[in-house]
Amino acid sequence: MIAGATMRSLVALVGAIGLALAVQVRPSHAADVLYRCEAEDGARSYGARVLPGQRCAVVADASARHDGQRFRTDDSGQRLPAPVAPAAAKVSRGAVYKYERDGITHYTNIRPSQASDAKVLFTYIQTCFACGARPGVDFHSVRLNTRAFNGEIAAAAREHGVEEALLRAVIHAESAFDPNARSHKGAQGLMQLMPATAERFGVGDPFQPEQNIRGGSAYLAWLLKRFKGDTTLAAAAYNAGEGAVDRHGGVPPYQETQRYVERVAILAERYRGALAAAGGSP
Repeated sequence: MIAGATMRSLVALVGAIGLALAVQVRPSHAADVLYRCEAEDGARSYGARVLPGQRCAVVADASARHDGQRFRTDDSGQRLPAPVAPAAAKVSRGAVYKYERDGITHYTNIRPSQASDAKVLFTYIQTCFACGARPGVDFHSVRLNTRAFNGEIAAAAREHGVEEALLRAVIHAESAFDPNARSHKGAQGLMQLMPATAERFGVGDPFQPEQNIRGGSAYLAWLLKRFKGDTTLAAAAYNAGEGAVDRHGGVPPYQETQRYVERVAILAERYRGALAAAGGSP
């Protein structure tokens, strides 16, 4: 797993299907940075410097990885244009892989076909599992997961006084139990913590399951206390922010949030039954 700062920036790969990034080992380059720049017409390119008149963001910082690694785009060091997806196209889910070849570390969002050592660095999602329309998915019957991260979830539930079934429901709704999930908005890990929230609740590595669950459960406990134990308002605030709940005097009239709240409630009730049947904490 790479450093959190690098993880946060690598999500820029979501909009560049087919682009493979590479890292070349050189002994004296510790601060090389790879930028993604976007022109006014939406065309994207990758390079080692900010381009005038374009919106640029750090994709990856070699200093966050290793003292002898330098990010490059191609053998000549020139900018590598990224294919532009049609305006109507949206990436709903994918992954970024890392693999070694001829002494060079490669990053790509296409599964390497001839790299047995390829590892998934993180998966990216357009939005949380329970946030999108998801036609064909019935949350009354979608398969539950009562086994993943049992120890971490039980410990966090005890520590923060959050119902285990609710905690598991939120994890299911947010990432479907994917610890490497990263949304296009920047939410990270099992409970899809935004960087500011992760920092607020002491999460150093949001992709480490125990830390993410502890931070997410602490945040959920804080929301439950703020909204006097109202799980509906707490779930709405978890999705849209407590400020939005305050402004609207209840669940905000956002389609995503209303969908999310309903689905979390369904999942929580189902997890209560499943955990009780298994002899665990309801």
